[in-house]
Amino acid sequence: MRKILLLIAISAVFSCKSDPKKTESTTATGSSLMAGSDTLIYPEEKYFKSLRQVTFGGNNAEAYWSFDDSMLIFQSDYQKWGVECDQIFLANADEQYADTTPPMISTGMGRTTCSYFLPDNKHIVYGSTHQGGEACPDVPLRSNGNYVWPVYDTFDIFVADLEGNITAQLTDTPGYDAEATVSPKGDKIVFTSMRSGDLELYTMNLDGSDVKQITDELGYDGGAFFSPDGSKIVFRASRPKTESEIAEYKDLLSRGLVEPTNMELFICDADGSNLKQITFLGNANWCPYFHPSGKKILFSSNFEAERGFPFNLYFIDIDGKNLERVTHGKTFDAFPVFSNDGKYLAFSSNRNNGGTRDTNLFIAEWQE
Repeated sequence: MRKILLLIAISAVFSCKSDPKKTESTTATGSSLMAGSDTLIYPEEKYFKSLRQVTFGGNNAEAYWSFDDSMLIFQSDYQKWGVECDQIFLANADEQYADTTPPMISTGMGRTTCSYFLPDNKHIVYGSTHQGGEACPDVPLRSNGNYVWPVYDTFDIFVADLEGNITAQLTDTPGYDAEATVSPKGDKIVFTSMRSGDLELYTMNLDGSDVKQITDELGYDGGAFFSPDGSKIVFRASRPKTESEIAEYKDLLSRGLVEPTNMELFICDADGSNLKQITFLGNANWCPYFHPSGKKILFSSNFEAERGFPFNLYFIDIDGKNLERVTHGKTFDAFPVFSNDGKYLAFSSNRNNGGTRDTNLFIAEWQE
């Protein structure tokens, strides 16, 4: 799944050591979103005009904008906010949460993942295990010495209002259903499911109807997002090829696990046609998100790393050309998400964490 766990496992004990420039941030034209904040921007990060830190402790990730760009929905395991594992929180896009707690709008039971706003800006979708038990499920991080992600078979996808009331359940098939994101057109949801026996991508209407499978190749397909016009989908995938790779993948999957350390990015039309692999970089390439133009993908990767880190953000054209590095940290930058108006980028980073294990949310004022 699009996992906050990766932040803990790979970036745990390292803090950013290169010298960022510290500048006074400016007020965005016509907006106070960046007002009154200092930034930590590394010298090579030309796309960041200013940068504001939103959270200040715990592991915070997968921040997604409301359709009107006024709010963010994200997941956090920050114990000072009264949670033991990932739960869903609501933030105002122009606020910081150093001394205050944003409202939690998941149930507080089980483990949650992958929240996303619906077009009315009054409801969200998210994955939760709470029907399988009130306690946080165990989190296996290793199998035979290799880093793994759990894909809990108790995950289902729910709709909730901004007060935390569940108003609908969109999936109820046996096995993993999670990683739901919504088309900018406001008509479809794409999600990952085990209902075929493998981790494939599916689309459905906002009410859960008209479910269609759009990928069917062996391997984990997940973390999918629509293009700005809703015509394409980008996602990450593992593709075991050799007999040993296939046997290992199937064995892990039978135990509710996947190994996320070797993934590449793929793009297809919204119905699954015209599937194309766009990265061939090795290591872990993940959390892709379309540039507002629809012509480029911003994603996180450790393909340049020798020891599993750092993860940085990169651009690549949708045809797989013109790879460009965007961030220049020494530990972890991931989960990039552009605002709908294209003026801002929300992402998670280990920068400015004082050498702790914390991964926080940041909002960059974007410039090109």
